Amino acid sequence: MVASLNSQDLRRAAPWRIGITLGDVAGIGPEITLKALAALAGEPGPDFLVVGDAAVIHRANRDFGLPLQPMSDASSAARFQYHDPSVRPLPDTLRPGAPEAALAAVRWLQEAGERCLRGELAGVVTAPVSKAAIIRAGVPFVGQTEFFSELAGTKQTAMMLLAPDDRGRWLRVVLVTTHLPLRRVADAITSEAVALACELGAKACSDLGLDRARLGVAGLNPHAGESGELGREEIEIIGPTLERLRDKGMEVVGPVPADTLFHQALRGDYDVVVAMYHDQGLGPLKMIGFERGVNWTLGLPFIRTSPDHGTAYDLAGKGRADAGSMLAAIRLAMRLVERRSGGRSP
Repeated sequence: MVASLNSQDLRRAAPWRIGITLGDVAGIGPEITLKALAALAGEPGPDFLVVGDAAVIHRANRDFGLPLQPMSDASSAARFQYHDPSVRPLPDTLRPGAPEAALAAVRWLQEAGERCLRGELAGVVTAPVSKAAIIRAGVPFVGQTEFFSELAGTKQTAMMLLAPDDRGRWLRVVLVTTHLPLRRVADAITSEAVALACELGAKACSDLGLDRARLGVAGLNPHAGESGELGREEIEIIGPTLERLRDKGMEVVGPVPADTLFHQALRGDYDVVVAMYHDQGLGPLKMIGFERGVNWTLGLPFIRTSPDHGTAYDLAGKGRADAGSMLAAIRLAMRLVERRSGGRSP
């Protein structure tokens, strides 16, 4: 039967369509989305479905002229399509933090995630949202990682942030805890959480096609606890967990003081750093690759990536937003989709 399909049907038969949500449209999401897609227009690759407000998409596309078509039926061969699931269009102008933009951003996340779960999309790339604006609009919201985890019905997820420096050296960081106040982090460091981050980090190396999965695990406390003098999480939780993982055959080292670990990883000693909390991991990563950083949610039943920056309200509408991180997020999603589909190209 497959032999009778034409090339367009083959592309649709393998789930080679990636969704992109516009994020908070009072920010730079629409601009970087269209900029990134325009950069990919001349290259072979998957189909794309942009999920967001139709008028906003068309305004953002004025400078790029992408051949965007509304999503119609399964017979459409358009590579770049859009879908607006909203009941009514957004206002033409929206102030930073506007509740209309925040609620629309959540609606688009829901739409894209559900399409992924139904198998209509192979993955989704999400433009930045404002957590504060979403919460002020009345929606309990921790982050996009947590949103998709709940939508997919799993808690077995973790955030990986990855970026190269200007010499092409990669940092890949998995977080044991994500969006928590610092005073709550220590209580959230459990053996189960540490093991999950390590196991998902090792699997990510395989998904990326790396030859090895060498993990360096940070301590929680300064000097990795200084033999218990500065905290006991390393002795009582992190160290014993890593020992059990080593017994299973994993290449895992630690706990290592964080102020040393990132230097070692950047020089190539480790393929992945496992950090205990958000800023412990993201500070070093953004320092070496802010414009190229990508957020990848590990453990979901579908691929989800995003640029590793915020809404940048101050740059919205000025045409000066850097789309490098969004382009990197889309390229990573494309790479992962192709590998997950067995290397078939569209």
